[in-house]
Amino acid sequence: MEQLIQKPVKRNILLNPGPSTTTDTVKYAQVVPDICPREKEFGGLMKGLREDLVKIVHGDLEKYTSVLFCGSGTINIDACISSLLPEGGKVLVVDNGAYSTRAVEVCQYYGLPYIDLKFPVDELPDLEKVEQTLRENPDIALVHTTHNETGTGILNPIREIGALAHKYHATFTVDTTSTYAMRPINIEQDNIDFCMASAQKGLMAMTGLSFVVGSRAILEASKEYPKRSYYCNLYQQYDFFQRTGEMHFTPPVQTIYATIQALKEYWAEGEEAKWARHTRVFEAIHEGLDALGFRDVIRREWQSGLVVSVKYPDDPNWNFEKVHDYCYERGFTIYPGKISTTNTFRLCALGAIDRPDIEAFFKVFREALEVNKIQIPAKYKEA
Repeated sequence: MEQLIQKPVKRNILLNPGPSTTTDTVKYAQVVPDICPREKEFGGLMKGLREDLVKIVHGDLEKYTSVLFCGSGTINIDACISSLLPEGGKVLVVDNGAYSTRAVEVCQYYGLPYIDLKFPVDELPDLEKVEQTLRENPDIALVHTTHNETGTGILNPIREIGALAHKYHATFTVDTTSTYAMRPINIEQDNIDFCMASAQKGLMAMTGLSFVVGSRAILEASKEYPKRSYYCNLYQQYDFFQRTGEMHFTPPVQTIYATIQALKEYWAEGEEAKWARHTRVFEAIHEGLDALGFRDVIRREWQSGLVVSVKYPDDPNWNFEKVHDYCYERGFTIYPGKISTTNTFRLCALGAIDRPDIEAFFKVFREALEVNKIQIPAKYKEA
């Protein structure tokens, strides 16, 4: 077979909250001989993949496992909410952003009893109110929240919320889509029963593969819970893996190969070094924004270290689409905000990028402001 010549792929810097910038080695990992995913060879690859996904959050493989799905990260929320609620139980959603609200919508679509415990999107949840709600509603069997609300970049106190959930004998599920494999997570120490993510975020792989990492014991118990979904039933997927070593339904084969390569690169970089790199990027984003006079939505000490939600400048010439398009044409992607009451855009520290990429971005961003006659502080012009 003629060997594939791996030419460098045009590199775009994605500052959106996912998918993230990938390495060429991850991209080319998808170019493999065709294989039936029911072959033992492929099943062996998935076994190692599933174990690695547990190890990233420091889970004991005897106590924790992972379940794979084809789809975007929302499929994980669907699977956890619909699969892990026992008969007669109620869901409590600790909700201070768009992605926790998505869990509320899942409850509504399945007709599940729930409490939507809402907090302002720019504030942390009030733990006293969370405990009061748990105390007053002994039928709450499942508590759900989001670790990093990517609509704003706020970091929720999951360890404390999880401790409260367990105090009142509820299962705790956390949407870690935008923190998994970036911020260090310890599934047991953080009081998490189930966390979830997608391959294209922290792992810096490709879209199409999502996964839930969680408690084997609770998964086994959920066998007796009401069946609310066919495709998204966690126990059914888990049980099929246990019996056959395969996904119940056809897996995204090429995405699996890309994810395995991304995992190799994750382990090679290391958890601490990877988080340090994301932190460098995050700090460089703030430095660039501060120099231009832009303001954050979320208090700096509450931010996740991965997403910065930025208020539009008070300038009549500001036009997000024009600024976006100028940057996009030069290889940089910025993203609109997700706060209904405030006009914002977002810059994110995800992906295979580092500080020099952010410095290059702000040169282009500054040009975009100048071209569109958006005021730049004198101190920056002089720098």
